[in-house]
Amino acid sequence: MSLHADALASLSSWTAPTRAQERLRARYVAHLEAHEDGVWRSCFPDHLTAGTLVVDESLDHVLLNLHRKAQRWFAFGGHCEPGDATLADAARREAREESGLTALRFDPVPAHLDEHAVGFCDPRGEVHHLDVRYVAQAPAGSRHEVSDESLDVRWWPVDALPDLEPEMLDLLAIARARFA
Repeated sequence: MSLHADALASLSSWTAPTRAQERLRARYVAHLEAHEDGVWRSCFPDHLTAGTLVVDESLDHVLLNLHRKAQRWFAFGGHCEPGDATLADAARREAREESGLTALRFDPVPAHLDEHAVGFCDPRGEVHHLDVRYVAQAPAGSRHEVSDESLDVRWWPVDALPDLEPEMLDLLAIARARFA
């Protein structure tokens, strides 16, 4: 099965938790049905991306990265690559590459969708990342690293988070509920 076919099947069968998430799910499915290259960054101006929010075993901390280009705190994520067999594989790979964590309890079911405009992704102009987000839990004592894509990677207490988009707080609530 191709990455495109996996993404279409995964999103077609996913039960969105809210009406807003259902609207995004339908948009992503329509995008994939219209674009055979819809999972690749070459698909302009919209393409799927995949990411992972990592929580610790206690569910009291979340691992975030200070994105080098955006200069904001985010979960881990990025573009799909040819070696990714599934969207979940892309999200898992991005989490490993950007955090340095190799042993993650990864939930392969999408947790959240988010569409956002990115002005620095493509020389042709602004793109929309159709982000499919997953959640993972790091074992106690996990040691993270800072990748070339980040300025910093840090564990944050859930009651003392940096300024995050509201969607990230929704994703954090989903992660804590899934691993509770």
